Amino acid sequence: MFEKYLQQIGLSEKEAEIYVALLQSDNASVNDLAQKTKVNRTTIYPVLETLAQKGLVSEIQIDKKTHYQAEPPERLETFVERQKIVLEESSRRLADVIPQLKTIQREAGERPVVKYFEGREGIISSLEDFFETKDSGGEAYFVYPKDLLNEIFTKQEKDYYRSTRLKRNIKSKAIYTFKGGEIPSSIDGDRIKVDGGKYPITCDISIYKNRVRINMLSERLAGISITSKDFAETLKSLFLLAFNKTSKT
Repeated sequence: MFEKYLQQIGLSEKEAEIYVALLQSDNASVNDLAQKTKVNRTTIYPVLETLAQKGLVSEIQIDKKTHYQAEPPERLETFVERQKIVLEESSRRLADVIPQLKTIQREAGERPVVKYFEGREGIISSLEDFFETKDSGGEAYFVYPKDLLNEIFTKQEKDYYRSTRLKRNIKSKAIYTFKGGEIPSSIDGDRIKVDGGKYPITCDISIYKNRVRINMLSERLAGISITSKDFAETLKSLFLLAFNKTSKT
């Protein structure tokens, strides 16, 4: 019980175990601790050293033998305060370090991140994850079969996804197929309908900033989420080529 809490405030599993064992006795030798905790003697020495560095354990001599005793639990407050100071200093330094790390990342090249989603619930998870970014706003691009979306998702689920986009001030451009007629453009997005017989669409595709989400909707429900600036920019160019050409016909 206490060991878990001590781990939460910054002690390792072994540090927490040995500190609690020392609290339960006036003092103990390494052999005593090994018998009480079942931790190997060679492991106990470095753990005692780190506990001493944290101000939680002190060394005493009894009959010319080295023993150890736990400092009072109140010392944990001092330990936590030191941790807070270190974290605050690290947080201040991040303001300078992050731009430098980004420079290294650009030089090394972006590593694409690919996630796979299975089933209807997996697709919903990918929808929730898609707009999770600090840099909201801008424009997103969509290609979707309206009829299939209506079969798979409820109106409430579709409205939630749309409201999530609008809350982040993201406008849209969309190419879609729909047997039920045209969906007019609105203040938050432009839409173009294409002939589903001539150009069948069975995937729901979204492009936003450096993210692409592709959900397969016809036979087996599954989704792929790809985070890659190169991939997203390329698909965006292809989308705009099709969108602009279709809007002029």
